[in-house]
This record gives sequence, C-alpha cells and structure tokens, in this order.
Amino acid sequence: MTDGSAPRGTAGYAAEAERLVSQYESIAFAEIHAAILPLLPAPPAHVLDIGAGTGRDAAGFAALGYRVTAVEPTAELRRQAVALHPSPSIDWLDDGLPDLAALSGRGESFDVVMLTAVWMHLDAAERRCAMPRLARLLRVGGVMALSLRHGPVPEGRRMFDVSAAETIDLARGCGLRCLLCRTDADAQLGRPGVTWDRVAFVRDDA
Repeated sequence: MTDGSAPRGTAGYAAEAERLVSQYESIAFAEIHAAILPLLPAPPAHVLDIGAGTGRDAAGFAALGYRVTAVEPTAELRRQAVALHPSPSIDWLDDGLPDLAALSGRGESFDVVMLTAVWMHLDAAERRCAMPRLARLLRVGGVMALSLRHGPVPEGRRMFDVSAAETIDLARGCGLRCLLCRTDADAQLGRPGVTWDRVAFVRDDA
C-alpha cells in the first residue's frame, strides 16, 4: 500500500516469503489455470494479476504474449518476484485489496483480472467494497477469474470460508456474469482437507 501499511489479508506472508517462493514456483502455471485459460481473451490482452505473489502467473501470462500489471502488497514477495521473473511485459505495483488505491489512480482498465488464492483473505465488508472496484477495472468483454480455498487455515494467516455462491451473487450485482464454477481437490500440493472453488466471470456490457 502506498501509505506503508500492509493490507490485513496479507498477514503471515512476509515472514514465510522464502518458503512460499519454492512452494508457489513448484506449481506449473498452465496446470493450475487449465480450466481458466481457454476462457480468456487472446494475447496481447492486458492482464491484471492481483496478489501476484512470487510472479509465477505474471511470468506465465507474459510468456504467452500478454501484457501484465502485477499487484503485490507484500514487499518481501514482490522483491523476489521481480528478481525471479524479469520481463519488460510485467509492470509491478505495490498495492492491495480492498482499496486498490494506487491502481485506481492510474485510470487503467483490463481485459483479464486474476485473483488467485486472494479473495478468501478479505472479510465480508472488504469483499463488498472490493467487488465494485474490480468490476470497474474490467473492460466490456473482459474476464475475471478467482480461486477460493476451503479447509484448514494455516497458522498466522487471515482467511475466511467464502462460498462460490456468495461470490457469484456479489459479482452479479456488479454486472458480471458467471462463466465457470467448479470445485477441485488440492491436486498440486495435496494438503489434507483442502479444496478449491474456481470461478470466472465476464463483463457483458457497460
């Protein structure tokens, strides 16, 4: 965040940055987003990757020919991401949900908005605040995709059990239509009791 304070949803990530780099980078971009990628506008569309973490997804999109704005509020992760994935196609930004204050001031809009393992870090009030902001950032015909984790909360993290149904209703109220809703096992890391909802939306009109 631009005032130097981290969003509450990032709790626990700075202290674990070194471990998380190896964990996140061990998962293939194309594998984790296999259900989402066919729904997206073609390159060189502009992707907004919110909560970009170690830069795995930003780099994956850049390699496919997309232009990427990667938003990551945890400085420890962002520094490692820039070093791991240097690319002229990725623009890194220190910002975070629910306000996205720095991004909102830039006046940009995007063809794709990605929130991978991000949305469940926001409480109910933050989700109600964030969804209209996200919808305004999405161009007509653009796609927003997010994943929701269910199961045991890692120690030190701030996480809520957010349902796909609630998320779809909230998005619908902001003019976003659901394209995909599916539940997957934690196939990549195999954590006991962990499942993921993967949800995608399209903005049909202004």
